[in-house]
Amino acid sequence: MKKALFLWGVIMSFSLGGFAQDIAIYPTNWWVGMKNNSIQLLIRSTNEDFSSDKVLINYPGITVSKTHQFANKRYLAVDITIGPKTLPGDVLIKLAQNSKNWEIKWPVKKRPSGLGTSYAQGVTSVDFIDLIMVDRFSNGDETNDRVAGMLDQSLNRKEMYDRHGGDLQGVINHLDYLQDLGVTALWFTPVMENDMPNRTEHGYSITDHYKIDARYGGSEVYKQLGNDLHKRGMKLIADIVYNHFGSCHFLAQDPPENDWVHQWPEYTQTNFREQPLFDPYATKADKKKMSNGWFDKMMPDINQDNEYMANFIIQNSIWYIEEFGIDGIRLDTYTYNSLEFANKCNQAILDEYPKMSIFGEAMVHGVANQAYFEQNNINTPFKSNLPSVVDFQSLYYGIIPALTQPLGWTEGVNRLYYTLSSDFLSKNPMQKVLLLDNHDEPRFFSVVGEDVEKQKIGYQWLLTCRGIPQMYYGSEVLMKGFKNPDGYLRSDFPGGFKDDEKNAFTGQGLTEAEKANQSLVRTLANYRKQSSALTTGKLMHYIPVDGLYVYFRYDANQTVMCVMNTASTAKAVDFAKYDERTEGFTTARNVVSGEKVSLSDITTIPPMRMWVLELNK
Repeated sequence: MKKALFLWGVIMSFSLGGFAQDIAIYPTNWWVGMKNNSIQLLIRSTNEDFSSDKVLINYPGITVSKTHQFANKRYLAVDITIGPKTLPGDVLIKLAQNSKNWEIKWPVKKRPSGLGTSYAQGVTSVDFIDLIMVDRFSNGDETNDRVAGMLDQSLNRKEMYDRHGGDLQGVINHLDYLQDLGVTALWFTPVMENDMPNRTEHGYSITDHYKIDARYGGSEVYKQLGNDLHKRGMKLIADIVYNHFGSCHFLAQDPPENDWVHQWPEYTQTNFREQPLFDPYATKADKKKMSNGWFDKMMPDINQDNEYMANFIIQNSIWYIEEFGIDGIRLDTYTYNSLEFANKCNQAILDEYPKMSIFGEAMVHGVANQAYFEQNNINTPFKSNLPSVVDFQSLYYGIIPALTQPLGWTEGVNRLYYTLSSDFLSKNPMQKVLLLDNHDEPRFFSVVGEDVEKQKIGYQWLLTCRGIPQMYYGSEVLMKGFKNPDGYLRSDFPGGFKDDEKNAFTGQGLTEAEKANQSLVRTLANYRKQSSALTTGKLMHYIPVDGLYVYFRYDANQTVMCVMNTASTAKAVDFAKYDERTEGFTTARNVVSGEKVSLSDITTIPPMRMWVLELNK
């Protein structure tokens, strides 16, 4: 890269011979008292080659076990161990290179308090996640809309793939709204630096793993956001990418060796087919193309078989959690990784943070296909240790066909029943992350033909089914959009930007339908917080009959009955048919409307409606 790289916020090295030298070290710091105390430092000079790999550290408790020089002489790898009695401080690293000597300060910090309680506490079925694209949510600081020297200087809200100016301060400004809505955890698409020429609004083309993008406010604002969330009893989820980085990353532009990313004779994209990874009849060529092919021309595919590259990713993942107080991790493009490496990285994170929740993006087709990538009950040669996945099966082959397909033996709401019935394949279905839409999927309101009642059913299902519900910013107020041709599924949150005529934070300009859906989400999500049945209870469901699907969430203290009518006509509700769960109950409260009724007075449910009923004796 043409621009100089400095060690982020910490050091400028110097030469005793008077020659200034810019040197960066990754990770940029570490902590005492970590289980992972054997660290591989990647030292990079941006100006001059290292003439040898001689490195001296004279700091009590820290030992150097090995050094390595690469074909690219601007890099060194240094393996160190941070002993249990090491005290926090600035470690002086000396590089003696012939007639030149460089000294670098590398910080070793004291760990923050509250491990497992105030941070790294995990995201579970008691939570309700909101997925936010920071650039599209709210502009809280217009001074960082453009940052001098960065390659993407676009700022045009009329162009969907330009930057729009949203930032982390904008999120901080609206935490009251999110908490009032019932949200307990925030997941952002990556906020690491994406210094690419264009299409940087999504965050997945990382160019520096140790910087928070300045256009979002930088690391201090990100830390403030995490602290503010934790003070509110809310949680922070990081979107981490094992599989690729941006083509302007220094490891792509100036790699230590040629094998840090997968190389092909000509550009080769992944085949986007997960089947060769478990297909007993698959070819090696198809498997290689799936795992080693590039996701995009601007996203070089990381070679995780390179031990130095693998260490870089593993250490960065742990550093990120510790530095910013992360509570849960969503892993992007999980199926495209070396699965052996993914297991290794997952385990390193879980060893350091036993309560950490990790869920992978396994955007595949087929319940068994999805289960292969998570902890499962399938007897296969490869066994994944990934605790959870984003449950695309319950979306693609569950709630969408339930509300959009005509009823058939395997169609309509029967598809939702069949899909949930396959949970026996998974070790822990309660850890699956449910969704209606996200930054890659069409807005659910558009999928269901902008039918307000179907949208309401979608949210009632999302907040009552097993697992961890995940909302996509703005869908609570009926935001719509498909991925192609215009990408409106990533539109701006109404009210998050100056001069917006519609404001979902205050209700200004919202239609009655938008207000009603927002109110439904708020009511049900806040009820869910206090409902043991919905957060940690069991699930029991009955075979759908003529479009009527009835399921229960229950435990020893509470029973919630969910009645979903996907038919075009009203359906009779006979509580005696569900006596395994309804016996002994005489009344119910409709959680959404607040209405209290006698079960004997309930006879029919209107077409395309859903009830969430708390049963009482």
